[in-house]
Amino acid sequence: MKFGVVVFPGSNCDRDMIHVCGQVLGCEVISLWHKSTDLTAFTAEDCIVLPGGFSFGDYLRTGAIARFSPIMEEVIKFANKGGKVLGICNGFQILCESGLLPGVLLRNKNQKFYCSNQTVKVVNAKTPFTHLAEANQLLSIPVAHAEGRYYCDEPTLAELKKNNQILFQYCDAKGQLSEEANFNGSIDSIAGVMNKEGNVFGMMPHPERAAEPALFNIDGLNLIKGLSSLSKVAHA
Repeated sequence: MKFGVVVFPGSNCDRDMIHVCGQVLGCEVISLWHKSTDLTAFTAEDCIVLPGGFSFGDYLRTGAIARFSPIMEEVIKFANKGGKVLGICNGFQILCESGLLPGVLLRNKNQKFYCSNQTVKVVNAKTPFTHLAEANQLLSIPVAHAEGRYYCDEPTLAELKKNNQILFQYCDAKGQLSEEANFNGSIDSIAGVMNKEGNVFGMMPHPERAAEPALFNIDGLNLIKGLSSLSKVAHA
């Protein structure tokens, strides 16, 4: 299978993702400039990644301009045909802006930029993204954002819970949810979600920054590795 990593003006995690997918996992990786309109090299078994960074300088609103990059219309078509799409940090914001994922990412509750390792709990381990993890498994994964407070209205939150679309929640080292552990103020401590169909995934933490022993942390490796598996994993 192949990974396609989209590069927007202001992306700064694209090379990290290309390295992990290519050098660590040994998969074929294609760098995709944001003005490209050709995804014919990719099938539904492949994965398009929207990496972290500050696309278009985060002007207007995070992800709001990138959503209108030419490639995004093709990414939307690719996702609607069942192709896997992963958005990390700024990529998550772009997916929400494009309507591929529900909700929105707002300024952190204390208006500060956070850059630290955070503990997240795996809520749904029966997806193509999380199937190499276990339900309630705790992962320590770096975050680096100022606008990572996930928000949606109550009916949408109820739908997310009903359909098991919540992937990760911020928690403490014992797996307990708390106001302190929910450092950015996300509704229901949400750190990552997927679409109802189970092929589009978004999370604010950076698994690509926790994917090698040299970084003293491989908690994020199995998440990316899960997407490289061709086995069919139904979300439940």
